[in-house]
Amino acid sequence: MEKSKENTTALKRDINMMQATLLVVGIVIGSGVFFKPSAVFKNAGAPGLGILAWVVGCIITVTGALTIAEIGSAIPKAGGLFAYLKDLYGEKWAFLLGWMQTVIYYPGMSAALAVVFATQCTSFIDISPTGQKIVAVGIIAFLTAVNLISAKFSAKFASLFTIGKLVPIGVIIIAGLAMGKVHDFTPLTTSASTGAGFGAALLGVLFAYEGWIAVANMAGEMKNPAKDLPKAIILGLTIITIAYLGVNLAIINTMPVEQVAASQKAATDASVILFGPIGAKLIAAGILISITGCLSAFIMTGGRMPYAMAADNLFVFKGFFGKLSEKSATPANAVIFQSVLAAAYALSGSFEALTNLATFAMWLFFILGIAGVFVLRKKFKHLITENSYKVPLYPIVPLIGLVGALYVVISTLLTGTMNALFGIGLTLIGLPIYAHIKKSQVNEKISLDA
Repeated sequence: MEKSKENTTALKRDINMMQATLLVVGIVIGSGVFFKPSAVFKNAGAPGLGILAWVVGCIITVTGALTIAEIGSAIPKAGGLFAYLKDLYGEKWAFLLGWMQTVIYYPGMSAALAVVFATQCTSFIDISPTGQKIVAVGIIAFLTAVNLISAKFSAKFASLFTIGKLVPIGVIIIAGLAMGKVHDFTPLTTSASTGAGFGAALLGVLFAYEGWIAVANMAGEMKNPAKDLPKAIILGLTIITIAYLGVNLAIINTMPVEQVAASQKAATDASVILFGPIGAKLIAAGILISITGCLSAFIMTGGRMPYAMAADNLFVFKGFFGKLSEKSATPANAVIFQSVLAAAYALSGSFEALTNLATFAMWLFFILGIAGVFVLRKKFKHLITENSYKVPLYPIVPLIGLVGALYVVISTLLTGTMNALFGIGLTLIGLPIYAHIKKSQVNEKISLDA
């Protein structure tokens, strides 16, 4: 009886460093590398500026990741960035992040991946718009069931698909660079290139990098999070960066940039040129594998956010969201809730709107996360040990990440004002909910004292 009780209150530490690294790669490499080149080069207006957007996006992401990895090493708690903000800034900021991730980021990203999965299925069979929505909801339901088996099984499932997705990426890179006939990555800019366009292109790149922070949500299930979490983030992003730059150079070496900008499925179209219809279908199948692994990882990590908040007495219906399944020791209720919300978003069928909203909302809090390393070193030195990971070239690397994050947020406010304001509005709805939770806690304490 005592054992059953323990299983409902404690996460199992089953995930090692290699699994965590593959989880980073699996979460990040999904649809963005295959579908975002079109939007990136269209907004950039020139091949050179498009490639520059991928390079700048890489620098912003890696510097931010290196910085937040130091915080993760010092505060290796379940909940990731939520736990970091709570310790560094206070629980109100942490709650707003957790609320945003619960209602916008994780379900929005999962929905976007499901939508693009259904779109990619049209490479094999004709599916009506209504049918595509059914497929999107179906893949969410299937992967939710997979993630309810156990965290260890989910991590192995994601790892298998991660290894599988690297095959089509490697084929596209090698064939595109060796067999492509465009050989023209210039000019850097054209008359169509603008600062606003570069900002929009950069936002597309950053969507392709989205998700690496989610592995920090699994810290409570990692065997040695203080050491393994920073290593997993750094190694994972190194693999991802090589893959992204290689794929984009291969695509624009295979297709003129005008065709890339006009394409709905740039990687698939490039594969048709390189391998013909049959080879292209094999690559399309590889892309489906990639999206499946990424979506599974998002469902896996997303459910940990409302669970961590509820377990910390900082979410509504804490008894429901803070409960672990006795059989699988997974936060089943939280995972199912996130998936239902994702399915509802997927019915909108809007890939670009969902990804842009989720990316912008997340980068609002990345500003606080990256700046948190300065707070950590000034006010929480006792959390840093001799064996803790420390960001290299401090404070230069954190400052680069911080400037990049500010640029993303300001650029999005200027170029996609309504979308940005909608994301801010949904996030701020969390304030009265937070006030209600705190009031309920006070009333509960008074009742107990009485």
